[in-house]
Amino acid sequence: FQMDTTEESYLDLFPLDAIVYLTPDSENVLEDIDPNKAYVLGGLVDESIHKKLTLQRAQEQSLQTARLPIREYMVKTVNTKNYHSETLAINQVFDVLSTYYETRSWPAALKAGVSSGKGYVLPD
Repeated sequence: FQMDTTEESYLDLFPLDAIVYLTPDSENVLEDIDPNKAYVLGGLVDESIHKKLTLQRAQEQSLQTARLPIREYMVKTVNTKNYHSETLAINQVFDVLSTYYETRSWPAALKAGVSSGKGYVLPD
């Protein structure tokens, strides 16, 4: 993938209706990737300290939100810490999105990006 970097805000680079802020707290499930949209990933790290901070930020900016379809395609696995998290690192989200873009398969994409340490696995 070719990437450009800039210090400009995504709010200045794209129309508001073309931005989708990815947050694990969204009620909206990302069902497909729209090439006409700009997806914000890794906007903030909010797993342990500030729950729902990314969702709140997106709502304050009047942006569409979506979450990866982890609950729809994966199941919670039994683990000693009873730990289950849909919050992924930026590289994991990128791996999921790029694999989905190539394969058009959410199971394949989630397998590529969601580590077993998150407490979710694909069903047998």
